[in-house]
Amino acid sequence: MSYKQIKWMILIVPTLTVGLWEYVRHTLLMPYISMEAGNFLTPVFVFLISMTLLSQLFHRLEQVQEELNKERAENAALAARDLLARELHDGIAQSLFLLSVKMDRAEARQQNAQERSDFQELRKLVHEVNRYVRQAIANLRFPSQTDEKEYEDSIKSRIEHTAKEAFIDPDLDWSIPDDMFTAKEKVELLACIREALLNIQKHAHADRISVTGIREGASWTVRIDDNGRGTDIDPFRVKDRYGLRIMKERALELQWQVDFIPLQQGSRVEIRKGAD
Repeated sequence: MSYKQIKWMILIVPTLTVGLWEYVRHTLLMPYISMEAGNFLTPVFVFLISMTLLSQLFHRLEQVQEELNKERAENAALAARDLLARELHDGIAQSLFLLSVKMDRAEARQQNAQERSDFQELRKLVHEVNRYVRQAIANLRFPSQTDEKEYEDSIKSRIEHTAKEAFIDPDLDWSIPDDMFTAKEKVELLACIREALLNIQKHAHADRISVTGIREGASWTVRIDDNGRGTDIDPFRVKDRYGLRIMKERALELQWQVDFIPLQQGSRVEIRKGAD
């Protein structure tokens, strides 16, 4: 029932009820109900009917207030996201770009081969950080077009969104309940999965990728598999794989275990948390 309907019923129904009651009382019930009893019952009927209708109105008003508060919170969150995106763009992103330009100029003036190699590594690191920052800006300014609540609450939806951003369509088999993660763990796990997917896209040349999340009692395991060319070298130990090294450091801080496992065809990145 709409707010407008409830409002008109509150205005009309008690009036009609009192009129009908008075008519019936005076025409049919006078021999059976005394004047005092009739006068007592009249306000009782009005009270009961009004409370029935008003309870629906109050419930509707509470719903409207709750929706309004939710909308205000969402607008505040969007404003905060936009402000953070502008601060990242105007501050960190532009500073990283300027740093990259200056490093390129400095590298061009170096004659020593070792110094040039060091500058190349530093430049790669700056470019990698710059890519992370710009991806963060894009995520803040252009959230998923999927249902906002689902995106906020579901790890599976976040993984799907992340894969879509990287133009990857993985086979997703996820059975880990969201309540097994704290808010910080959700953010860090998503960052690890994103980095693993981006690494596959850049280096593995795979045409099939899968992401599997398995609950094992109080512990869990996440596997990111691909059927690419694979390698016997642990990419977490390669000097220029800064994104993967940062990913592993993030995981270790949360006492997670991260391993690179060569497969018969392709490779696997495994993230797991043991039982407490």
